[in-house]
Amino acid sequence: MGSSERTVFENPVVEWIDSRLPVFTMMQKEYGVFPTPKNFNYLWNFGAIAMFMLVTMIVTGIVLAMHYTADVTQSFDAVERIMRDVNGGWLLRYMHSNGGSFFFIAVYIHIFRGMYYGSYKQPRELLWILGVVIFILMMATAFIGYVLPWGQMSLWGATVITNLFSAIPLVGDSIVTLLWGGFSVDNPTLTRFFALHYLLPFVIFAVVFLHIWALHVTGSNNPLGLEPKTEKDTLPFHPYYTMKDSFGVVVFLLLYAYVVFFAPNMLGHPDNYIPANSLVTPAHIVPEWYFLPFYAMLRAITFDIGIPFTDIVIISAKLGGVITMFGSLLLWLVLPWLDTHPLRSARFRPLYKKLLILLVLDFIFLGYVGSQAADATLLGIPLSVFGLIATGLYFAYFIVILPWLSKNEKGRELPASIHEAVLAKNKK
Repeated sequence: MGSSERTVFENPVVEWIDSRLPVFTMMQKEYGVFPTPKNFNYLWNFGAIAMFMLVTMIVTGIVLAMHYTADVTQSFDAVERIMRDVNGGWLLRYMHSNGGSFFFIAVYIHIFRGMYYGSYKQPRELLWILGVVIFILMMATAFIGYVLPWGQMSLWGATVITNLFSAIPLVGDSIVTLLWGGFSVDNPTLTRFFALHYLLPFVIFAVVFLHIWALHVTGSNNPLGLEPKTEKDTLPFHPYYTMKDSFGVVVFLLLYAYVVFFAPNMLGHPDNYIPANSLVTPAHIVPEWYFLPFYAMLRAITFDIGIPFTDIVIISAKLGGVITMFGSLLLWLVLPWLDTHPLRSARFRPLYKKLLILLVLDFIFLGYVGSQAADATLLGIPLSVFGLIATGLYFAYFIVILPWLSKNEKGRELPASIHEAVLAKNKK
């Protein structure tokens, strides 16, 4: 980078460093004068909030790892020792365990915002795909992290979920043996999961870096779904959005702090405060709340698929559930090609807006279904029936409804520019 392209700083130390390694010039370019649409609302705060929570999880996780012992005979007691004997250990543990939930809250809202405003559409397809990859990595990290306290739900949750891979033809049993490090969930499983749980957050951080890089190449979407045309449509990121993001982070942290200090066990399962016992199966095995919709889809498939009028099974119920669960996430990856409507924002697509809200309600209902026992009923009807219907609606939205809307929905007229829309709003 030539000297003419470099920012000159008044601080002599910063200037000395930047003249030799222009890191401050890069930060000024990417986070100072970076042009950003001037009409962001507070839903755009959740990217920064998610980043803050990721850093919080990494820092608290590193410190907790210093006191944790990955051994089935000591792990549960190690967590108790962190809570009782390590200075500030209770705070670190509660920040980490509840931080996972708040991280998912921020990311779920971030994903909904992307769907609502069409942030996955050209030219931001790769930006969206990287975001979905981050979410999948988060799910893997959270699952193996839930195993580490080695309580009852840790052991049996790991047993149930890892056993799913055995449904994969030919290689399933080998994958399960590889995950377990043996022929049951035991000490080799715990040590592998601890190593992966420590490593994966740094992988997530690397993908987040790519995610932000892609964002700075294509620029941010905005509530109108319009591309900035002139300088009037944008504002420099600093100080406008650094202050707005900071306010959003503080409000979010107040809610996070309330749970950490006043309701730290609210989101945990009572059975996980009992040491793991392979001879006693919990009455109801249930994952953390952020997995529940996908868990409901997994359980929704209770029938084999085969050739009619024969005993030949092509897809077993177990494999069908696995395909359904992972397929529900793969649909997010191809979303940019399922919704090809020329308008981005749901503000100008009234039918899409209503159906997206129905999808969110369907997703929340699936979470409720996943939280209940397999033999539960609703209105005298097995809840599994409602779970199957809700799963069908979920897949129908992506596979049928979105392509149909792309061809048939007539949207509302767009404003001429972001600047004019902001002026019109201010006049009102």
